[in-house]
Amino acid sequence: MVGFETFLEAPSKETKGVMGYDVPEGVDIRGRYDPDFARILTKDALQFVAGLQREFRSHIKYAMECRKEAKMRYNNGALPGFDPATKYVREGEWVCAAPPPAVADRRVEITGPVERKMVINALNSGAKVFMADFEDALSPSWENLIRGQVNLRDAVNGNISFHDKARNRVYKLNEQTAKLFVRPRGWHLPEAHIFIDGEPATGCLVDFGLYFFHNWSAFRKTQGEGFGPFFYLPKMEHSREARIWNSVFERAERMAGIEKGSIRATVLIETLPAVFQMDEILYELRDHSVGLNCGRWDYIFSYVKTFQAHPDRLLPDRVLVGMSQHFMRSYSDLLIRTCHRRGVHAMGGMAAQIPIRDDPKANEAALDLVRKDKLREVRAGHDGTWAAHPGLIPAIMEVFNNNMDNKANQIKSVKREDAANLTEEDLLQIPRGVRTMDGLRLNTRIGIQYVAAWLTGSGSVPLYNLMEDAATAEISRVQNWQWLKYGVELDGDGLGVKVTQDLFGESSKRKWPGLRERLGRRNSRRECTKRHARFSQGNAQHQCWMIFSPLMPTIILSSIIPKDLPGSKQLDALEINFLLCGFYSTVSPCFLCVCSTVCCK
Repeated sequence: MVGFETFLEAPSKETKGVMGYDVPEGVDIRGRYDPDFARILTKDALQFVAGLQREFRSHIKYAMECRKEAKMRYNNGALPGFDPATKYVREGEWVCAAPPPAVADRRVEITGPVERKMVINALNSGAKVFMADFEDALSPSWENLIRGQVNLRDAVNGNISFHDKARNRVYKLNEQTAKLFVRPRGWHLPEAHIFIDGEPATGCLVDFGLYFFHNWSAFRKTQGEGFGPFFYLPKMEHSREARIWNSVFERAERMAGIEKGSIRATVLIETLPAVFQMDEILYELRDHSVGLNCGRWDYIFSYVKTFQAHPDRLLPDRVLVGMSQHFMRSYSDLLIRTCHRRGVHAMGGMAAQIPIRDDPKANEAALDLVRKDKLREVRAGHDGTWAAHPGLIPAIMEVFNNNMDNKANQIKSVKREDAANLTEEDLLQIPRGVRTMDGLRLNTRIGIQYVAAWLTGSGSVPLYNLMEDAATAEISRVQNWQWLKYGVELDGDGLGVKVTQDLFGESSKRKWPGLRERLGRRNSRRECTKRHARFSQGNAQHQCWMIFSPLMPTIILSSIIPKDLPGSKQLDALEINFLLCGFYSTVSPCFLCVCSTVCCK
């Protein structure tokens, strides 16, 4: 297997691309050349990104080292909790800057990757906000990442369009669109295609820097009503990481000559350590914050990762780990109380359902589940929520409209003082429920099919009437890992059966036949054929199988589905091996690792 050091030192095979870009001193681009990309990767834009990298490189490395130390403590039996040193922040009477008028109303938000057609459809969806995603919903190839920047530039300028040749249909923006937020990658993910001073650039600084540089001026006119741009910030574990973001924002504002506090961001609370740092995170971003969001799928994954060495904290079937579990409900309630006490939005979690067009009865049942979940959120005090598909927006909007008395938000009306008494024990309570053969099989089906689609360029994948992204797929993989490591005895139809390598291997093999036919199905037969062809090349079938093979339980849980995909439209053997190196690396967290690792999250 090729190590990541070998890959990083290897000369780019796309020499035409390297020679085609006009780069400042110390910057090396290893992705392919494209004239559209060159209009994003300008010398001035790259100089801005390089400046961010050079100023904050040491702070990022220190934050990642702190993550590693925390992981060691948890693996040695410690539990996350509130920090006594910052008690004064939690108990202090302070508030964040008031939300900008442009985003006071965020009742329904839609999320999706930065693919051109999806950007147009999401902005036209009727949602209040569209979160354009460079993270969990995107397979981060060079093509996807930089093409995404092109798409967002055109969207901000209002001239984005897309011609669907298969349908002979042209997509354009409506007169009224959702407000645009952008989610860059997390601090732990380097960008394999851009090197600065001999080191890979930090992925989120590339995402943020390129987008801000090209769009801040137009955004404030077309979207922000004098504020902005707006962002979502993922995967933070500690307020020191929010402090870095705040400094990045201030530097960007100075560069642009705009007022301090113009940039605004919502932080996803999607790691277990971060739930004990919510006040502190808001405090660090108090001039730039527009709230917190319950990133509940990654939060469940983080529970497994944090307690990977705690055999007394095993999860039940993933379908049972919902907001009715005490630790999940406590997390949501404390987030609402914290946000409203500090004067910002408390955003609810993702509704991952997608319309079931060929079964009206099943579709209505799914919509009913969505309505009940969103009714729980709005009554609890959330100011808005997420949807994965435009088809859910009318139903969700109706629930929030009917329960918010025509208010833009509930920041002042729902304080949730009852949540002030929530304890560390409430937030860490072990989830209850059965572990079944059906749960093991579901994890395997979702995991294999998601990784197969991800390897061929799609990071947001409809599976079994749900929209799966890296967050939900991560739950599947690490839960199987957990059950295998500790030899769980199953309940239900597998009562008394112990999860072993042989059992898992047999379950995985049963799901392999027919995968190529199911992979990447889209409305366009032509697109489906192209994706099947890519999957058949570059060893992708074998490597996808290896990721979910019986070898998995022998690996330390220090890796997740890697989100930094080297290469362009398809993978070669070096790139596939490199991905697996990231999957199975025990280095954690590693600033230089091109692939995401569990402990880096």
